Amino acid sequence: MEQQAIKNSVGIWAFGPNVTRFVPPGYHPEVANEDMVTRTKRVVDGLADLVDGLEYHYPGEINEDTVEAIKAALGPMDIYCIAAGLHTDPTYKLGAFINPDPALRRRGIETLKRGVDLAAALGANFIIWPGAEGYNYNFQRDYARTWDLFVEGVAEVVAHAASKGVKVFLEHKNSEPAMNILMRNIAACLYTIERIGRLGVDTSRLLVNMDWQHLIMNGENLAEYAALLHAEGRLGHQHANSGWGTFDDDNMVGASFFMQTLELAMTLQDVGYGQHGERIGYDLYPYTEDQIAAVRRSVLQWAFIDDLARKIDRQALAEARARADAVEGYRIVYETLGLDQAYIDRIVQQRKKRS
Repeated sequence: MEQQAIKNSVGIWAFGPNVTRFVPPGYHPEVANEDMVTRTKRVVDGLADLVDGLEYHYPGEINEDTVEAIKAALGPMDIYCIAAGLHTDPTYKLGAFINPDPALRRRGIETLKRGVDLAAALGANFIIWPGAEGYNYNFQRDYARTWDLFVEGVAEVVAHAASKGVKVFLEHKNSEPAMNILMRNIAACLYTIERIGRLGVDTSRLLVNMDWQHLIMNGENLAEYAALLHAEGRLGHQHANSGWGTFDDDNMVGASFFMQTLELAMTLQDVGYGQHGERIGYDLYPYTEDQIAAVRRSVLQWAFIDDLARKIDRQALAEARARADAVEGYRIVYETLGLDQAYIDRIVQQRKKRS
């Protein structure tokens, strides 16, 4: 029987002007003035055959005033996640959860709680990616106090989400827009969850969103952390992408770090990812590429990688792993990719003919 594909979603932010500090108008200036309903329709027209849902930042990309019109434009798609989006507002250049101005801090937290309310109304999940919650300089922050503020603020939003039955996904990143983001690695995610739990908050729906390029930037092996998060009961969402490992490229899936991506696909299969409604979410930023085409290529390349992973001989690999036998492990994986005995025999014969 053919394995049913895990449902997926894509961040609507992939389809904007794709600005950089070197190209302020963006590489796609033709869509700079496009409203979110028009953008949604464009994405639905181009991707509804391959993509199940969309993700939006609150309050910039979706809010109470625009949600009904966006819902009407979704066609067969749904809204899987609402993401905290205050990092794009210069009001919160010093953070929302950790803002030194108590009034701005309160305003930011209450805004995000309204975002949770919108997620609850949509039956969606809520992502907290604290990109502006950090610092740019030494001597800028009282670190212990800043962490206290961060944990307390996130805890308030998480408690509100728990009361609404909304899952919250914490997403780490080491840098940008804050040069040193507090929650900069998977360990910091788990530390944040543990501290929130110590405050007496219900963390049963508090999970981790793995943005693949964010892990790659940290040297965090994708499959290892998927396995560990699953073991801890914290494996939540996936933001699929790739990159060169030094910046948050958000390139197409499988464009680089292919072997890590293949091992991740195998690991997600082995832990039953998707059986409880989890999705593969695509967080892409097609700087100079056709946006729809880049997303389609990512979805198809992930499907190909996922299918390859299903063909890996699990029993043989388990025996190799039990011995920590890397050579045998790679023999098994490369055999799946086509480096079988017939290929080996052909290479040997070619070498003999040369001698």
